[in-house]
Amino acid sequence: MNTPPSPATGTGTGTQHLDTERLDRAVAELRAHAASWTATPLAERIGLLERMLPRIAGRAEAMVADSARAKGYPADSPWAAEDWVTAPWALAQTVRAHLHVLRRLARGDGPVPAAAVHEQDGRTFVDVFPATLSDRLLLNGFSARVRTLPGTTRARVLERAAGEYRGRAGRPAVALVLGAGNVPAITPLDVLHKLYAEGQVVLAKMNPVNAYLRPHFEEVFREFVDRGWVRYVDGGAAEGAHLTAHPGIDTVHVTGSERTHDAIVWGTDDRAEHRRRTDEPRIDKPVTSELGGISPCIVVPGPWSAADFRYQAEHIATSKLNNSGHNCVATQVLLVPRDWDGTERLLAEVRRVLRELPPRTDYYPGAADRLAAVARAHPDADRARPLVPDVTDPADPLLTDEVFASALGVVRLPGTGPAEFLAAAVEFANDRLPGTLGATLLVHPRTERAHRTAVDTAVADLRYGTLGVNCWSAFGFLLGYTPWGAHPGHTRQDIGSGTGFVHNAFLLEDVEKTVLRAPFAPAPRGLFTGSPSLSPRPPYYATNRTALTTMRRLTTHTTAPGPTRLPGIFLSALRG
Repeated sequence: MNTPPSPATGTGTGTQHLDTERLDRAVAELRAHAASWTATPLAERIGLLERMLPRIAGRAEAMVADSARAKGYPADSPWAAEDWVTAPWALAQTVRAHLHVLRRLARGDGPVPAAAVHEQDGRTFVDVFPATLSDRLLLNGFSARVRTLPGTTRARVLERAAGEYRGRAGRPAVALVLGAGNVPAITPLDVLHKLYAEGQVVLAKMNPVNAYLRPHFEEVFREFVDRGWVRYVDGGAAEGAHLTAHPGIDTVHVTGSERTHDAIVWGTDDRAEHRRRTDEPRIDKPVTSELGGISPCIVVPGPWSAADFRYQAEHIATSKLNNSGHNCVATQVLLVPRDWDGTERLLAEVRRVLRELPPRTDYYPGAADRLAAVARAHPDADRARPLVPDVTDPADPLLTDEVFASALGVVRLPGTGPAEFLAAAVEFANDRLPGTLGATLLVHPRTERAHRTAVDTAVADLRYGTLGVNCWSAFGFLLGYTPWGAHPGHTRQDIGSGTGFVHNAFLLEDVEKTVLRAPFAPAPRGLFTGSPSLSPRPPYYATNRTALTTMRRLTTHTTAPGPTRLPGIFLSALRG
């Protein structure tokens, strides 16, 4: 799988002078304190997270302002709502998720409610969201279920969850997190996972693209930094290479590029390919990774109304233009029915939304070159926000390369009805598109009821770590409870979208994938489509008119919950 250049992975451009002393000192300090983190009792681990929340609140405005400035718009721009979502709110939400589970453990309960674990048709599932009353109120109609690996029993799920806190704590270790440069929350969420799920202290190397966030993260993790459990350092490819090979580093987690994973594991010299073929890695430590891919959005034919076409076009446009498309699960390919009379109506609405949204830049390094490759293959496409309505060449860059920018391709597939189309779409997504990180499935509730077996089969068969049903798969990155990673099966010799799951506040083992669900239509229109909920247009939609206010208020509530804050959140959300 071809993915963005190395800055997207956290091991970006090098520096003229490599300060190994600074890096070695950080590793040594972490090693000296690793055992004290392992010995930190549960009550104190809870207290550390509780005291982190006010620091997230204190840094929220500055985090958003710096992120917006780096991406080329002011902090009061409508686009800045996404920076509230992917910086302070995502961090606070994940801290809350960990606190919910750790407090269960402190009370003597199991990490996962027994009633949330189900066996059905020979497989075991875990309902992980909503987990709290607040979840049910603020994200009414949204849900998430984890599908475990074949052969995993209900008893095994309940017994193995949260082993770090139930008599199977790991040995003291130092983890290296190679931060990604595109989404602010990626690096701190990976740090939290290493600390709380794996019991390891963490050296986080910032990506050169968003190293401006380091002071914010150091303040948010101040107690962990002061006690020698977390260190943040800056640097590019040279620093990353030094640290991955460092004898004081026990594990590595990298987000971003398949190429960078392979550079870490196999090297970049003329022996690299030989090492990969013979499985002789240049480092002998565990490496986990989240490496992106080409994410599809599958549109199932059905009885869509004019309002459905408009709403789902906004959904699709959001999944493309959020962060200018610089997301590992940005929708890159729409899989649509060739013979459905709704296909052209949907594409017309998508074009309209793309045209009407405020301008923004493809700011990420290398985006211009990748978009130029799309333009060469499709010279008639709109240069500003390319929508290629009929991709047919298997060698098209939209089907072979992760564009990581604002280009969207459309593939028309056969099928005289939902069942036949779904079979073709699943085959295309699984076998033709590189990557297994995230996919989105749009299906009208009446269509799902009428073709239950076909939809259930598609949900089961799509080989993606997160599948969103009427919900952009990226939402699974944000919730904290939902494991985030590639579909299992990749090896270090053929790494694909990576190995391992992060976030995962319930600390589940044996994860195959997460299935998210959201209302097909917002309230109150969902009553007429068969997807009733209290949720209006989600604030992460690029078309939400009050998203900035809603996300600011929601972040405040998440860092310091209180019933008096809820009316303001609901009022703003309803006006979106």
